[in-house]
Amino acid sequence: MSGISPQSEGGTSSNAAECFQNYTAPEVFVQGLAGMVNQQDVETVIRSQKYMLQRFEKTNEMLVNCNALSAARYQNALQDFKKHTAMLTEMRKDVDNIFRRIRCIKAKISQQYPQAYEVAATAQRREKSREDEEDEEDEDDSAFRKSSTSSSEALTKSKSVSISSPTSSTPPRSESVDIPKASRKF
Repeated sequence: MSGISPQSEGGTSSNAAECFQNYTAPEVFVQGLAGMVNQQDVETVIRSQKYMLQRFEKTNEMLVNCNALSAARYQNALQDFKKHTAMLTEMRKDVDNIFRRIRCIKAKISQQYPQAYEVAATAQRREKSREDEEDEEDEDDSAFRKSSTSSSEALTKSKSVSISSPTSSTPPRSESVDIPKASRKF
């Protein structure tokens, strides 16, 4: 060996052993590590941890306030939702009652005036079928417009494009029927 021994460092080996007799092995290890760590670095870490703790506490307080506000608004929205649900249920009952009365009135009218009711019912069916046809034509026209705009480049490259509008015939007139006024018994 190069001559470094416990006696040459200024103490005897028995003095070093006596010094560590009062400590356990983990305590000795921690003391050794504490001597190796720079104290300024430790202080910097502690300061940054305190700063982060303050920020987390502020953030936590803000979240608690936000949760309290959200809970209050949720309660208000829940009450409004329940009121609106009850109103819609009531309206549904009213509408069902109205349609039931209308069916009852139609049945009475068809029994009292069967010929007039049949003519009026036929006119209504014609009008309904005409409206359905117009809706289908509108859907076809919109589909045609979409396809023609998406293929506009192809149309401009061709020499000529002929688009003819469908022939529209005037719809037949609905027949008007006078229904005599009967006494109301609702």
